[in-house]
Amino acid sequence: MVKYVSVGKILNFHGIKGEAKIGCSKTQQDFVLSLDTVYLKNNGEYKPLYIESLRQNKNILIAKFEGIDSINDLLPYKGELLFVDEDVIRDSLDEDEFLIDELVGLNVFDNENGKKLGFVIGVSNNGASDLISVKTNSKKVCLIPFVKAIVPVVDLKGKKIVINNLEGLLE
Repeated sequence: MVKYVSVGKILNFHGIKGEAKIGCSKTQQDFVLSLDTVYLKNNGEYKPLYIESLRQNKNILIAKFEGIDSINDLLPYKGELLFVDEDVIRDSLDEDEFLIDELVGLNVFDNENGKKLGFVIGVSNNGASDLISVKTNSKKVCLIPFVKAIVPVVDLKGKKIVINNLEGLLE
């Protein structure tokens, strides 16, 4: 079964010829610009939208989809999320890049003593780097920069992350 992952959202129309303003994270813009098809979810079904043209305009993308030639054609899709096949994203990931859903739920261990410290409950970005949210054994939630110096090991098969537990990191 195909899994789909959200990569952006139709924010509004651009001009009168059916172009759409697409919002997505800055880190995903290059990936989205490489696509030729995205999907809309409609009544539990994913409907393909074929991209005729796609360009960057400041901090948003401007897309023209096949068969959408006016504002009226586009308005029903305003506010809708855009999806891609998860395999398309996986194929574009570098060796040290991961999908958020792959990280959530992984156990977190101390690199020095092997002790379990907690588990990942989420991933966010503060503009400078990605952060993993870890719920510690003491039920506190701590944000850890997701950088190689602090998180040297991500073992998806072993379902664990190993961190260099610097003083004050999990307090």
